[in-house]
Amino acid sequence: MATLELEGSGNGTYVHRDAAESLVESKSGGRVLGLGLSQEVRPTATQAENGLVSRTSARDRPLKVALVHDYLNQYGGAERVLEELHALFPSAPVYTSMYWPEKMSSTIRALDVRTSFMQHLPLVTRNHQPFLLLYPLAFEGFDLSEFDVVISNSSAFSKGVVTPPGTLHICYCLTPMRWVWNYHAYVDRERLGFMARLVLPAAISQLRAWDVATAQNVDRFLAISRTVSSRIRKYYRRDAQVIYPPVNCDAFQLPPVRVDNYYLIVSRLIPYKRIDLAVDAFSRLGIPLKIVGSGGRALAELKSRAGRNVEFVGRVSDAELKELYAGCRGLLFPGEEDFGIAPLEANASGRPVIAFAAGGALDTVVDGHTGVLFERQEVDCLIGAVRRAETTAWDSIELRDHARRFDRQVFRDQLLAFVRESVAGHAAGARFA
Repeated sequence: MATLELEGSGNGTYVHRDAAESLVESKSGGRVLGLGLSQEVRPTATQAENGLVSRTSARDRPLKVALVHDYLNQYGGAERVLEELHALFPSAPVYTSMYWPEKMSSTIRALDVRTSFMQHLPLVTRNHQPFLLLYPLAFEGFDLSEFDVVISNSSAFSKGVVTPPGTLHICYCLTPMRWVWNYHAYVDRERLGFMARLVLPAAISQLRAWDVATAQNVDRFLAISRTVSSRIRKYYRRDAQVIYPPVNCDAFQLPPVRVDNYYLIVSRLIPYKRIDLAVDAFSRLGIPLKIVGSGGRALAELKSRAGRNVEFVGRVSDAELKELYAGCRGLLFPGEEDFGIAPLEANASGRPVIAFAAGGALDTVVDGHTGVLFERQEVDCLIGAVRRAETTAWDSIELRDHARRFDRQVFRDQLLAFVRESVAGHAAGARFA
């Protein structure tokens, strides 16, 4: 039998009784939805550490959990998800290909991070793309046999870890490898040279086959959006339940009575984000645009095409970002993203979003209520969306209430329920789709 400690939500202990029971009463009078799990209010310090306990004998044995992450050499949305996962399983070590502590948050720097042999390769943290074919070896080389549950937080390679039959492997899939499955668009955006275009197709073909093969070793998939769930079904022929990434709504504040005169972008400055589209549109409109984001391969080109009304703010503190969100007229989201946290952070600040109608924006932006969607990634189309947003009366309370649907507590509750169900099913010998 297996028990699951709900970290941070009542300190309840969930005990696997019988896979046939789907709804049971707790001793405290509450009801717990799940697969054969009932609540006993008798937590221990050991249970609270990992959140999971197995009863395979007369004595309780804590289930050991490991987290796996692609790489820790830049801080973004994937790393925020990792922080939330670790908050749920605070004793879990983090396995990753490489680690650049100076680029990470203080939260991640405090974790037990275990790296692969790639950590010792020269310049790998600064320029990891040339080492593409080594990542499968790096993740397959980890020995995870001591763990009962492995959760990979993957947009590329980390789901390829090898786990023994007794270990439950759950993949929280940020997306199947974007540049492997959408190779031609990737090549065009990145403007790769002749030699790269000559060599890459063979490597991409090999990685695509590896990606499909390793997907079959995952016990259960989670997806961050309906778009990603569809990709998983298309490429891997696997089902994936959607659990949206966490948004810390309490970290943001509603705007003052009067907002400022600028629009805002919060993004890494890399080609697929399509910041160029916003720069061109606002250079024509003459409306102030502030772009928050440090460095990036596209920075020099973006600056060269920007008008005087476009300001590259660079990296800002959390406090400064909160003020920028609250004071903006709206957030621009011109790229096609797998999900996208920034639009919901803007909504949590009571501000609307202007987004390209594709990918994760279709899950998070309600056209005419929480923002404006535009159908084509063209300057004129974006300008039209901005003008429509300018004539719409936005309700900051409605926007913030919408963001609450994606709050990190919702993420924690849903993810723990999914893990609880998966542990019970795995113990009962269930076959997952």
